[in-house]
Amino acid sequence: MRQVAASARVLSIPMRTKFRGITDREIVLFKGPEGWAEWSPFIEYPDPIAAQWLQAAFEFAFSSPKLNRDRVGINATLPAVAADDVSEALAPFGNFRTVKIKVAEPGQKMADDLARIRAVHKLYPHARIRLDANGGYSVAIAMQLCYRLAHDGIALDYFEQPVASIEEMVDLKAKLVGKNIKIAADELVRLAQDPVAVAKAGAADILVIKAAPLGGISSALNTVAAAGLPAVISSALESSVGISMGLHLAGALPGLDYDCGLGTVALLTHDVCDDPLLPVDGYLPVRRVVPIEARMQALAASPERTDWWLKRLDRCLDLL
Repeated sequence: MRQVAASARVLSIPMRTKFRGITDREIVLFKGPEGWAEWSPFIEYPDPIAAQWLQAAFEFAFSSPKLNRDRVGINATLPAVAADDVSEALAPFGNFRTVKIKVAEPGQKMADDLARIRAVHKLYPHARIRLDANGGYSVAIAMQLCYRLAHDGIALDYFEQPVASIEEMVDLKAKLVGKNIKIAADELVRLAQDPVAVAKAGAADILVIKAAPLGGISSALNTVAAAGLPAVISSALESSVGISMGLHLAGALPGLDYDCGLGTVALLTHDVCDDPLLPVDGYLPVRRVVPIEARMQALAASPERTDWWLKRLDRCLDLL
């Protein structure tokens, strides 16, 4: 692993819109026997969590899963932009059947969320709508939002991580009985010591799965199997190299009933290859990506950030 890691390239890619509190996405790429892999844990994550992401990257660099499909349905992803900016923010996604809307952004109000959702519904009346609160609502506020959307005649594909804890998820799910609103768990899967605990508690209808936080494709497949719930494969704001790992996970699932959140290369101003993984008519092919040297040079992180990442990489290698 250290021999492969020695070829690591540290990149910094600007975001089109501030997303998850960041304006530049820092990533590390390296090449293994099976091809290129990406390591990009968010900078605030401690080393033990970052090491799980590194394990996932090494697994993808050294192996490929058996696939059950060669293309994956993709949802568009809308950051917490103003209602007037919805059309511009969604333009890079082209034609789409499903859109995931970020809500509960720190510093914003529910009125901002409602305006954004209503704008999407008006502009794209045939698109299925998902909401993602990243655990930012209380049960009461989540219920209030659901009631207002129902009053407007806006149906939800599902509501992703509306509240933070398993107990709150159970409470909200019970209150929504008969409302035809599915609840999806994200943070309670990828940040939990037991990623199946939310399923065991009956707190979710769907699991949002990211390969990297779970330690790789094999571990993610085992999590989905143990949970016994439908899964949606999602990204962590990766380049096309990281998205390729997510696509291979989605392609390896025995069943896939929902569009996946793997179109987020559209949120970056640049990519590492000449044929980025951008959805066409709502789909992406399951394939590996080869970064272009000139693009990696152009996107190279500063010497200070490169040094920070390489030291982090060395510490995380010690944990594997």
